[in-house]
Amino acid sequence: MKRARKKQQMTVYLDPDLFKAVSEMAIRRRQSGSLVVETALSVFFSPEEGTGQAALTRRLDRVDKRLSRLERDTGITVETLAQFIRFWMIMTPALPESLAAAARAQAAERYEGFIEALGRRLATGRRLHEDVLPSNAAGGEPDPS
Repeated sequence: MKRARKKQQMTVYLDPDLFKAVSEMAIRRRQSGSLVVETALSVFFSPEEGTGQAALTRRLDRVDKRLSRLERDTGITVETLAQFIRFWMIMTPALPESLAAAARAQAAERYEGFIEALGRRLATGRRLHEDVLPSNAAGGEPDPS
């Protein structure tokens, strides 16, 4: 007959708020604080492919981190565009009225060319930073081509 493994004792120090939360959970569940901590640790160390609330919480945490990065990157992009526009407006002198009509026509033509080039670029799936920055700086894998 196999003998049951004896549990081993460990002393840990908890933040007062965490200690209070463990104690309250133990009272609500009518279990020992030790069992509450043991269960929490087993859930914490369970594999990522697990099911249940703990696995869902881990997945949501990953999504939250990705969204935070996306929000940060979007903010950087908007700030970069705003700074470029501000710089361009400061550095570009106004045209005399006699040249304004011709300049507007040329601008419309150039804008159409820009939109076409942008559409072609987006259709390829590649981004400018992939071509401009080295693959390590862009955070991607090395380009096989």
